[in-house]
Amino acid sequence: MSATRTLRALPTLLRVGVAETVAYRAEFLVWILTTTLPLVMLGLWSSVAAEGAFKGYTSAAFTAYYLSNLIVRNLTGSWVAWQISEEIRLGSMSMRLLRPLHPYIAFAASHLAAVPFRSVVVLPVAIVLLVSSGASALTTEPLQLAVILPSLVLAWVITFNVMFMIGSFAFFVTKTMALLNLYFGLFSLLSGYLLPIDLLPSAIGWFAEWLPFRYMLSAPIELMTKSLDSGEVGMILLWQTGWAIATLVLALLVWKRGVRKFEAVGG
Repeated sequence: MSATRTLRALPTLLRVGVAETVAYRAEFLVWILTTTLPLVMLGLWSSVAAEGAFKGYTSAAFTAYYLSNLIVRNLTGSWVAWQISEEIRLGSMSMRLLRPLHPYIAFAASHLAAVPFRSVVVLPVAIVLLVSSGASALTTEPLQLAVILPSLVLAWVITFNVMFMIGSFAFFVTKTMALLNLYFGLFSLLSGYLLPIDLLPSAIGWFAEWLPFRYMLSAPIELMTKSLDSGEVGMILLWQTGWAIATLVLALLVWKRGVRKFEAVGG
């Protein structure tokens, strides 16, 4: 499908995505509620820092970190892996493969359409708390403020690509939920979801610096809450761009091979 035809189809795809979000609002609300772990961690670490800074993090710094965490997680999270695995399991993927639009684009548009709904549910509360309790720990650097949005977009792309790839493994294996559980365990530890990466043991923190998980969540949070020089900001965006490209290539490769296997067995 040409780029022009794809662009023409996007408004329709976004409307379909909105309709799906509304139709499955109960499942959507459950997903939103499962992303509130940063609030639990905020209560834990705030109590730790109540009597003094912990490894450089004051109570206000932890508040800024975990509320930024909540915002970034809700804006960049994706459940496309579950959606793909269910369509493969139920056989409805066959109908999607008959359409002239690549499923990657269709799924991406559908999930982008859900972002405003997440914002309505979570962002007002998070922003009010962030400004009232953790404002002193937020960055005021113009460069960092300017690149937060591009960083969020890149974090969304990396997350979506990884989840699309995991979902595509359903063409090969039936236990994709086990893969999702493994992924979430690694993500929670290495992305900064449970605690800031610089609080991890040095060996684990070193691995986290090189793996894509940091650039799916921690990178935008760092831009919001740390004071970084222009070189550090540039490296964050460079690594995010690199991982966005790499994960896209891997996701489409797994998908392509999976579809061949699916069609070969009469899917």
